[in-house]
Amino acid sequence: MAEKRTKADRLERQTEQLGKRVDRQPDEFENEPSTLAPKSDEPTVLIPIERQIQQRAYELYEQRGRADGHELDDWLQAECEIKGTQANAAAA
Repeated sequence: MAEKRTKADRLERQTEQLGKRVDRQPDEFENEPSTLAPKSDEPTVLIPIERQIQQRAYELYEQRGRADGHELDDWLQAECEIKGTQANAAAA
């Protein structure tokens, strides 16, 4: 019959696994290529304006403390911000 693991055994194993992750040195991170910036040979993916507005409206909703009843206000505010940003970029 298999031996039942206790909570202490699980915590010890998790601690060991976390220790293995933490053992990496800072210069090990610097040598790894960044996954945030696109590679030069990859096309840049543009996010549709409606999606950008949706994301910004949700940020505003969260900043308000997730209070309901302001969906339209959040959407219109986000729309002004996103379209204003694009207009400024186009004028530059």
